[in-house]
Amino acid sequence: MDILSLQMGYSTEELTAVPQGANLGLGCGNPQAIAELKTGEVVLDLGSGGGFDCFLASRQVGNNGKVIGVDMTPDMISHARSNAVKGNFTNTNFRLGEIEHLPVADGTVDVIISNCVINLSPNKQQVFNEAFRVLKSGGRLAISDIITTAELPSEIKNDLNELYSGCISGASSLEEMKSMLLQSGRTSISIEPKDESKSFIKDWVPGANVDNYIVSAVIKAKKA
Repeated sequence: MDILSLQMGYSTEELTAVPQGANLGLGCGNPQAIAELKTGEVVLDLGSGGGFDCFLASRQVGNNGKVIGVDMTPDMISHARSNAVKGNFTNTNFRLGEIEHLPVADGTVDVIISNCVINLSPNKQQVFNEAFRVLKSGGRLAISDIITTAELPSEIKNDLNELYSGCISGASSLEEMKSMLLQSGRTSISIEPKDESKSFIKDWVPGANVDNYIVSAVIKAKKA
């Protein structure tokens, strides 16, 4: 069993409910668990990878709902589509595109989820602006991402060559995240740091004590 995914908040049942290869073992939380998804809703996953969170969301929205996954790499889109066929997930749709320029029409999405992907973008404000564009009135954002709790020391910034280097170096502070959400037009903003995430974040760059500077957070907002 994937211990890391369990630490991030996925249940054993969820981990066994998706096609093998859909869970890449990356991320910092379980976004569809915080999104309060309802039957019939349209869900958009930013940075959908192998389709893991999309497939879990698809079970919640049912056949009358729809889940769209957007990823910038053709290999991942192909991989996710193959997983959808293997698992018979007929209400999922995977599209090639950048989260800064979403291949999604205006006002067509009920819920946006994402798992530790927005921090990788060099233009996070544009990502939130795009998310606001595609959300319906009353639509909501429910993402897991990392935020900084203290400024990263220069020795860590200069030596981030591990798997999670971009994830760590691109993290914003809580206030920066709140400001970007406000600027994009969001309301009812909630950013909740999850201190328990430090138990796995400390292993991202062994020996660097990065858990002293970053933490996973549950980030929610609504479009008025």
